[in-house]
Amino acid sequence: MNILVKNLTKKYGEQKAIDDISFEVRTGEILGFLGPNGAGKTTTMKILTCYESPSAGEVTIGNLSIFENAEEIKKIIGYLPENNPLYNDMSVMDYLKFAAEISGIEKQKINDRIAEMILLTDLNAEKHKTIFELSKGYKQRVGLAQALIHDPKILILDEPTSGLDPNQIVEIRKLIKEIGREKTVILSTHILSEVEATCDRIIIINKGKIVADGTADSLKKKSQSEETLKMQLLDVIDSNLVYEELNSIPFINSVDLENHNNFIVGCTNGLQVRREIFQLCVKNNWVLSELTSIETKLEDIFRDLTL
Repeated sequence: MNILVKNLTKKYGEQKAIDDISFEVRTGEILGFLGPNGAGKTTTMKILTCYESPSAGEVTIGNLSIFENAEEIKKIIGYLPENNPLYNDMSVMDYLKFAAEISGIEKQKINDRIAEMILLTDLNAEKHKTIFELSKGYKQRVGLAQALIHDPKILILDEPTSGLDPNQIVEIRKLIKEIGREKTVILSTHILSEVEATCDRIIIINKGKIVADGTADSLKKKSQSEETLKMQLLDVIDSNLVYEELNSIPFINSVDLENHNNFIVGCTNGLQVRREIFQLCVKNNWVLSELTSIETKLEDIFRDLTL
């Protein structure tokens, strides 16, 4: 089910938490909603799930408007908020039964849905424990189970791996990817590795505005107007001479010396620059041991767009 966001704005007093943002999430897509703390991620999630109203703009989910069809929308969305509000004194089974009942699942189907969620989230060994006894990772699994128990078409997860250890993070990521095969998923996070490992597409939001939208690969390519090359020479006698010669090559914009024989070269028209570097090495009898492109990382893009 598609989600369409148009010109969405949310004000708290004079401060804009989100500022005229628009985007679309397609059916069956896992969208990573990425940004630093305070960027507007959680506010957007709350509006999409009809827990808050926007100051301006519109959200439609399928053909349903958040203004006119809030109750219907809630029935087709599963939501795991950042703080994962669980009832710690209830057992896992009792809590999921409670979640099923308030979600309006028919009484005769509740036990089957609970069994499906226990299997999907791998909670069988923990299902008779009280939630208080569970590790943070298993609590997140219970949160996911309650978000999914009414079989929603859309799943919205706000910082789903916050506070988990590395093994638990891997397990939750795997579970999200499995769920994403059948449902539209929006995953809000500030963890870069999270979106690269899990999401089909990324939106980066900063100070309430969308500053990037695309796949991880497309964002990297878009940022690579300048290519960075790592060049290593053997037995360099005069690094200053190498520095000067490299700077004389057309399309080389910067040269940095890492150490006496390693150079970082920023350039445009990388293919031509490579040819020129090879010819320069032959002319000067330099032994070129490495000339490789340094890939732009999502961390670099994120830093450039949010600082």
